[in-house]
Amino acid sequence: MDRNPRVRMLRTEKTNSPALIAANRAMTSVNSALEVDLFGQANASRINARIHSGYGGQTDFIVGALHSPGGQAFIALRSWHPKADVSTVVPLLDEPVTSFQQTAIVTEQGVAKLWGYDEKTQARHLIEQAAHPSVRAELWEEAKELGLT
Repeated sequence: MDRNPRVRMLRTEKTNSPALIAANRAMTSVNSALEVDLFGQANASRINARIHSGYGGQTDFIVGALHSPGGQAFIALRSWHPKADVSTVVPLLDEPVTSFQQTAIVTEQGVAKLWGYDEKTQARHLIEQAAHPSVRAELWEEAKELGLT
């Protein structure tokens, strides 16, 4: 990278500008999260009320990608966290929401499409296509309690 004119270091005000991100046709944003809930909300920053990591430019890139012609915004995560031995798809987030407008949630189980669907359909997609099979029945029960069935 030394003296490579094609590599530039810029401030985040420039690199994370949703307007500049949106200027790229078919921009695709892929971010991660610690957990997502049945409303399609993502938590990318806290575990047990303690900051695990900042969410950086996640919101900027989601907004920029969604305003890009043909753009999409994905949240990618595992369906099960083996170290914590918990599902990453939960009924309702306990922690602050870091994003909520993504096109889809992607896990090793599949792709749960969210964009353009109502809350009940989003919840169904999350349970059937993104959640770990071992928690799907429990998530259906919780979805019912939350009025999502």
